Amino acid sequence: MSWQKKILRVDLTAGKVTTEPLNMEWAHDFLGSRGLGTRYLYEEMDPAADPLGPDNVLIFATGPLSGTMASTSGRYGVITKGPLTGAIACSNSGGRFGAELKYAGYDLLIIKGRSTSPVYLNIRDDHAELLPADEIWGRSVWHADEWIRRRHQDLQVKVAAIGVSGERGVRFACVVNDLHRAAGRSGVGAVMGSKNLKAICARGTKGVDAHTPEAFMAAISETNGVLHGSGNRRGLMRYGTHAMLDSMQEFGGLPTRNFQDVRFEGATRINHKAVTLRNRNGHANLVRNAACFGCTIGCGRIAKIDPQHFSVRERPEYWRASGGLEYETAFAFGPVVGVDDLDALTFAGFMMNEHGMDPISFGVTLAAAMELYERGVISREQTDGMDLSFGNAEALVVMSEKTGKYEGFGRDLGLGSRLLCEKYGRPELAMVAKGQEFAGYDGRSMQGMGLGYATSNRGACHLRHDTFTEDYAAPGTSGKAEACASTQDFVAMVDSTGLCLFTTGTWDYGDFARMLDADLPGTWDETRLRQAGERIWNLEKLFNLGAGLTRADDTLPPRILQEPAPDGFNKGGVCELDVMLPEYYALRGWSADGVPSRQKLHDLGLNM
Repeated sequence: MSWQKKILRVDLTAGKVTTEPLNMEWAHDFLGSRGLGTRYLYEEMDPAADPLGPDNVLIFATGPLSGTMASTSGRYGVITKGPLTGAIACSNSGGRFGAELKYAGYDLLIIKGRSTSPVYLNIRDDHAELLPADEIWGRSVWHADEWIRRRHQDLQVKVAAIGVSGERGVRFACVVNDLHRAAGRSGVGAVMGSKNLKAICARGTKGVDAHTPEAFMAAISETNGVLHGSGNRRGLMRYGTHAMLDSMQEFGGLPTRNFQDVRFEGATRINHKAVTLRNRNGHANLVRNAACFGCTIGCGRIAKIDPQHFSVRERPEYWRASGGLEYETAFAFGPVVGVDDLDALTFAGFMMNEHGMDPISFGVTLAAAMELYERGVISREQTDGMDLSFGNAEALVVMSEKTGKYEGFGRDLGLGSRLLCEKYGRPELAMVAKGQEFAGYDGRSMQGMGLGYATSNRGACHLRHDTFTEDYAAPGTSGKAEACASTQDFVAMVDSTGLCLFTTGTWDYGDFARMLDADLPGTWDETRLRQAGERIWNLEKLFNLGAGLTRADDTLPPRILQEPAPDGFNKGGVCELDVMLPEYYALRGWSADGVPSRQKLHDLGLNM
């Protein structure tokens, strides 16, 4: 079977590393990755603990399909209490690190306590040890990755690391693996930094075994064949997610200038077509596409900055290729801050990769700062002499690096939108839910998206539900609550398998059931998977209730609830959360205050 049935437990306070058997009862109920990590987190810590204190628990988790021949099997999750939100955090990443951790023989890493000095965790199959990281503390992710590979004389080792932003507690610091893939949201990198853990490197040779190999290969052949022929796959392979920028521009849901507008006049200068065009220097931004471990889609982008661009003209170290623009990075460094300089956007993306930061949270936080600046709330003196007007490409370039290095006004930006706007007395300008910044979709134009932002257990997120079909079809609230709740459960299940959500444009419950039924002992059908997803969602909700979150946290900013959309599909409308939220709670079997009922918990086996 494709559980390794083993956990690596790390006590940073004591400096000890031990192993233990996986709780198989929990594995059968919660699958792996996001679900299983949540179950262990709920068991092993007080949800009310300080997210940046030693009592927070940090879990790296693979899924039962991680490292298998299933397409997109390179995923892993980082589960903890997030410092950006104070809520549960599960941040998902691709690349190759997750599969390598699985091949080393582990389903989960459970990390507790705090080291007295900087360390990194070195995993080589059954051998795991904590080693000094003083030489790379204070250095970037890219430097740490290179240093670890050289230190161990192994180019095949896979590294997940944090930058200075994680060390210094930037609230949206992330964990970067394979140089430009990231467990990106909710500040999981800041938790890692609070524990004085700089990096984890993994090298595994154990492989994985399916419960019924022949049936598993047949299921893989069938599902991969369906995926290979799909238009969704072809579109992602050719354009990545970047093509969504034009779609949202046309739809009128493209957040612009801190969500004040829903269309961006500079969209054609930074869209998926622009990255392929050569500029007057003969330079084209896009180098090629890229795929994570086991992926047959290849949605990733690799890009280069024009060496003549002001951001890198005298900095040849940034003439290298790295992760390029995808939709969320293009939105976060483009429309939401009003910038249409393609190379400036790419430079900001490089800063996120090198220094380990969530691009969505950084971009939306910078947008909040720009609105504060334009409204006269903060001055040029406070912004290190920088003009923070919307559209200033230099401000984007400079502040992305300052935040990554935790310097100057970058320290304020490192607070995230909510704390930044609270600090300067204008909390209503923070475009967040539960403290986490919105992604590239306006919740007024897309009612289901607005409800999904408000109810997401990890704070505002476009990847915790899928109401795109319903939102594109009609501007009203009809059917949005049911679509939001049902797809939240589906996504929770998919995240827990170790596969990528980008398969879900083609695969449904039946496809995942075919693979899992052959991969694992027992019977895995659609009914069981639906219940697993719902169980995971409800347990995350219980964690948040224990952390002190209430119905009051299932809300959106005044701009989205009260200011009519200036243009687009739902021009003149607001997000009608007050209509959808009671219906959503009722569909979930929760009280009017958003608390799961005893009967619901009993039905899901969550009376713990």
